[in-house]
Amino acid sequence: MKRLLLVAALGAVAYGAYQRYAQDRDERELWAEVTDDVS
Repeated sequence: MKRLLLVAALGAVAYGAYQRYAQDRDERELWAEVTDDVS
């Protein structure tokens, strides 16, 4: 039972970290588009 809880906790942490990474990446892409030099 403890192992299941540990796996669930690790999964939740990994999911949260991935969500933060994906949000940061999307925001960076958006800023790159907005601040792109228009030639």
